Amino acid sequence: MHTIPHYLEKLRQMLDQLPLAPLEEFIAILLYARAHGNTVFFMGNGGSGSTASHFATDLGKGTAPASDTAGVPRFKVFALNDPSPTFSAYANDMGYQTVFAEQLRAWVKRGDIVVGLSTSGQSRNVLAAMKVAREAGAVCVGFTGFDGGQLKGSVNLSLHVPGGNVGQIEDAHHILMHLVCHCIREHDSADPYPLPGWVEAQEWGLRVR
Repeated sequence: MHTIPHYLEKLRQMLDQLPLAPLEEFIAILLYARAHGNTVFFMGNGGSGSTASHFATDLGKGTAPASDTAGVPRFKVFALNDPSPTFSAYANDMGYQTVFAEQLRAWVKRGDIVVGLSTSGQSRNVLAAMKVAREAGAVCVGFTGFDGGQLKGSVNLSLHVPGGNVGQIEDAHHILMHLVCHCIREHDSADPYPLPGWVEAQEWGLRVR
């Protein structure tokens, strides 16, 4: 039973090491995307795929105002691993590495935000989709673990969990997901999150400098 406190202690240590600045930058660009009608796309495989779907649900519904008269816009969100027929069609006909990239080609535009979750940072289908996102002028965000893999270096904003246990990394990603949505629900426009210096605010949305 000693493994229980050990597991929890390692998770606490990982969370204590997380830098807050990237998290605040992520919240800032999400708020900007919401205000300007840009779409936020999520994707991941396995456990990270379930987190991607959960994230899309919490960001889309969990932050929605109680009524449309509240004057707060709703997030436009989409989890790329949720449309099973489309997902399986691309996997069957074009290969599993295409399942996210081919969906993005039809929808992503400049100023959108594309979020990839991969504990290893090496998921080929996530990396392929990020290439499409960059070419379209979207803002790319990666949630990773271990050493961050290729994903860490291929995104504009990296939310890297410094751990080596898949379960604990996924735990941390879930906590970050709930924290982001909580901060957005609690957001007070009198105390805004400033946009990070690596993006420019444009009429059609965010643009990477």
